[in-house]
Amino acid sequence: MKRVDQKTALITGAACGIGKATAHLLAQEGAKVAVTDVNDKEGKSLVDEINATGGSAKYWHLDTSDEDNVQKVFSEVAREFGSIDILVNNAGIAGVEKPTHEISKEEWEKLMSINVTGVFLCTKHVIPYMQKASAGSIINLSSIYGLVGAGDLPPYHASKGAVRLMSKNDALIYAKDKIRINSVHPGFIQTPLVDALAEESPEGPKAFKSRLDSLHPIGHIGEPEDIAYGILYLASDESKFLTGSELVIDGGYTCQ
Repeated sequence: MKRVDQKTALITGAACGIGKATAHLLAQEGAKVAVTDVNDKEGKSLVDEINATGGSAKYWHLDTSDEDNVQKVFSEVAREFGSIDILVNNAGIAGVEKPTHEISKEEWEKLMSINVTGVFLCTKHVIPYMQKASAGSIINLSSIYGLVGAGDLPPYHASKGAVRLMSKNDALIYAKDKIRINSVHPGFIQTPLVDALAEESPEGPKAFKSRLDSLHPIGHIGEPEDIAYGILYLASDESKFLTGSELVIDGGYTCQ
């Protein structure tokens, strides 16, 4: 069954990790996929993979913190595919690992420009296309660290908490337009972001990953596809009665 057949999905930060898995899955389920990222080589390679297996995808360079770039890309995607039915706000960075009192204003603002302002700008510029169609699904990638603290990465925690509340508030504003907005809260997932944290860890990558596995009652961290299937559900009409909600996919992390 083609669960998002003939819908257009724009995915930010789509070149790797959760974004890449989501692009593959939505394409398999019938969507026309706008792959966007700042990593052009990886993004174009993903598009080639999707098109080679019978899917439909095209790449755009997108810096989500640059409003002019966002507006231009969204206009081009709508013109190319005829609509933007699904927006997956996936682009994000981990930021610095320092206690709050040691973080510079520049370090704080660099993360916020992508993790929060980027979500705001992409939402802002997709809404008119969805209002015109009287339909749409916006899926914002938050985190378990938009729900609970962990005593690390202060800007990241703050940004993901902001995304959670932005999703709920926008869901209220745009429900009248039949636009649904939900947040997804992954636990630790085997992505380049987690790999980078492992490499930077004082305890070493192997010990770091072992500790992450132990944090999840299910016994291990997740895979990008685990999150992609949740995003597919929110993107599809199967979730037509779901808006302003949090989809937690975390191997039991936040049960504790």
